Amino acid sequence: MPRTTPSEELQWIESIVLAHPQGIRISDIEAQMAQRQAGQLHRRTLQRRLQRLIEMQRLRAEGPGISMLYKPNLHAKTMAREPTTSAFVGGAQAEPCISVSLAGARIRDQVRLPLMHRRPVGYRREFLEAYLPGNTFYLSESLRKQLHQMGRTSASERPAGTYARDILSRLLVDLSWASSKLEGNTYSRLDTQNLIELGQVAQGKDAIETQMILNHKSAIEMLIEDAHDVGFDAFTFKNLHAVLSQDLMRDPLASGRLRWRVVDIAGTVYHPAALPQVIEDGFALMLDKAAAIADPFEQAFFLMVQLPYLQPFEDVNKRVSRIGANIPLIKHNLCPLSFVDVPERAYIEGTLGVYELNEVDLLRDVFVWAYERSCQRYLAITQTMVEPHPLKIKYREALIQAVQTVVKNLRKPQPAVLAKLARQAADAADRELFKQMLTDALQQLHEGNIARYRLRRAEYLAWQQKCVGRVA
Repeated sequence: MPRTTPSEELQWIESIVLAHPQGIRISDIEAQMAQRQAGQLHRRTLQRRLQRLIEMQRLRAEGPGISMLYKPNLHAKTMAREPTTSAFVGGAQAEPCISVSLAGARIRDQVRLPLMHRRPVGYRREFLEAYLPGNTFYLSESLRKQLHQMGRTSASERPAGTYARDILSRLLVDLSWASSKLEGNTYSRLDTQNLIELGQVAQGKDAIETQMILNHKSAIEMLIEDAHDVGFDAFTFKNLHAVLSQDLMRDPLASGRLRWRVVDIAGTVYHPAALPQVIEDGFALMLDKAAAIADPFEQAFFLMVQLPYLQPFEDVNKRVSRIGANIPLIKHNLCPLSFVDVPERAYIEGTLGVYELNEVDLLRDVFVWAYERSCQRYLAITQTMVEPHPLKIKYREALIQAVQTVVKNLRKPQPAVLAKLARQAADAADRELFKQMLTDALQQLHEGNIARYRLRRAEYLAWQQKCVGRVA
């Protein structure tokens, strides 16, 4: 079984309290939580979860000290729950409002019905089989044109991944934070930035939340660094899952491997496929179809629909779909999809529409809204960016390798060292300029930008400690 996430714990805690309308003490909640997950939740963690539910107006507390009783907040509005590793939505925090289509509104109304009024359904392979690349489109032609117009960047004619590298520091923080937030992670954006850029773990946060953020960072870096090689194939997606699920699975062998166990999804009447052969065949067919799709936006949305629906992995499926949806955008130098500001409830309900109804309209509304938001965010940033020098483009990879050589080998950046690296990397006419580029790169190197040179924090700190000083 996968480790429980904060959002699952919130869900379990509330369900326990709902079963005791007259109130229940924290010690009794602890006991019932221990029975449910074969291990007791730490008291301080439980207190934080209870306080979170109170802030979200899901629960209320009455009485002093150890006599305090936790009761359901009967006056709170009904709120949706995200399947599997979902966060509660709504409550005290306001969310942006998405204008949905008539079809999307109909789906939303259906998935908001109580579970008892929704018909249980299983995995339907024909939903995948019916999609024919080049003939079937989840996104209309006019909508695809609109998305291309929104997402076009100045790097469209450059090597794959150029635009994502240009905004790498911002994208690492935004996408890691926003995607984790959709899983119930309570890190703020500033917490996430401090963790990614400075290695500072936020106080009062669970280790699982910290690991989730770091896994996202590694996954995004993997896609951007290997933009030419990653694609819609089993190798890419199994490794993507392995990175995103690192140290978050109860069974380490489940990381990067297709599911062979039955999984249940909380908050929905949908039951995923159970047979390993069905999962393996569906996974291969899904990737084959995705690879045959010509339009990058259709590819991205197809993955967001079909991968969570299949549930090919024991957990972390939606994270894989969100990060994986950026593969075609990165490869085509389009504006990435960061999911920043995406309303959790809308995302949950759009996913439920796919699970229970095999209808994509509501999730499509969310996808388009989210992408427009991302474009507004990143294209505004790049308008202020300085046009890169042609030699920086020509020698980009060589410069990365040269910086790595100096740092990883703990070499002092002396003129003779830099000159030798310039002779090895650049044409004769460009060597002096390359040497200056390398000098500048090493002088400007710090913890917040080492990712662009594919360096680990430990490697940088070791080099800094041994080779302190300015570049000569």
